[in-house]
Amino acid sequence: MKIGILGYGNLGRGVEAAVKQSGDAALAAVYTRRDPAALTIRTEGVPVKSAAELEKGSEDLDVLILCGGSATDLPEMTPKYAGLYNVIDSFDTHARIPEHFANVDAAAKKAGKVGIISCGWDPGMFSLNRLYAKAILPEGQDYTFWGRGVSQGHSDAVRRISGVKDCRQYTIPVEESVEKVRRGENPELTVRQKHTRECFVVLEDGADPAKVEEEIKTMPNYFSDYDTTVHFISEEEMKRDHSGLPHGGSVIYTGTTGEGSRHVVEYSLKLDSNPEFTGAVLLAFARAALRLNQEGASGARTVFDIAPAYLSHLSGEELRAHYL
Repeated sequence: MKIGILGYGNLGRGVEAAVKQSGDAALAAVYTRRDPAALTIRTEGVPVKSAAELEKGSEDLDVLILCGGSATDLPEMTPKYAGLYNVIDSFDTHARIPEHFANVDAAAKKAGKVGIISCGWDPGMFSLNRLYAKAILPEGQDYTFWGRGVSQGHSDAVRRISGVKDCRQYTIPVEESVEKVRRGENPELTVRQKHTRECFVVLEDGADPAKVEEEIKTMPNYFSDYDTTVHFISEEEMKRDHSGLPHGGSVIYTGTTGEGSRHVVEYSLKLDSNPEFTGAVLLAFARAALRLNQEGASGARTVFDIAPAYLSHLSGEELRAHYL
């Protein structure tokens, strides 16, 4: 399976790491919007090319994995490249998924290609577990908790504040609320009751810590609805204690059957590296995209549409013998 990666940030490197561990995939090329000559990748012997090369539609790829951002990159990139290659993305703006799906579907059908969108762990693996639980237990309620982990979007938002040199923002589930859900109490929870936020901030010389803290805590859509703690630390402490990108969380579903029998279903992740795990999910769905296209399928898909066997490099016989 010849894989192309477009974008070589944290996620692109995560996909590269997943390809290295796979027995059925090889990295064909990395594509960048930067100067290819200035980019050094970790896989020896693999070319780094300009993203412009992709637009010719003649690159020798089975699947192109798009590692751009959901805000501005993927809404444009995924439909564009789905008109040329089988593609995978990790589009995670939940409210815009239907619109994004329709755009990718039209382009991929026209080209006879497959595009699988919104792969990762949420949306992605968490989405699947919400669906499975609801299908099995229609009378019930799902809860999703994220963390403890670094939110890259929230960290970037803090970095844009005047006087901030660097930041890591951790999203942390409120343990009392998690335990109430696990006990099947079905609590009504506000966003403040579900998660807290913790910021570790390096200030520019001369910056006012009180002013920065106030700006963080009152930032709408990011922090104003949450209990937020701000710690000011040195650059050395940041490098020593906060250089990784861990994340994780849980989907917990509580439902009833029969005469009130109660059931709690939980799926949880504890990730040392958010981008490496997400990259591994993207590669598994790349396998599915290629198989579907080889069978004559075209158009957009989500994780809901992919049979589990299509994700594995193992044969149906092997899966039935060892995993069923």
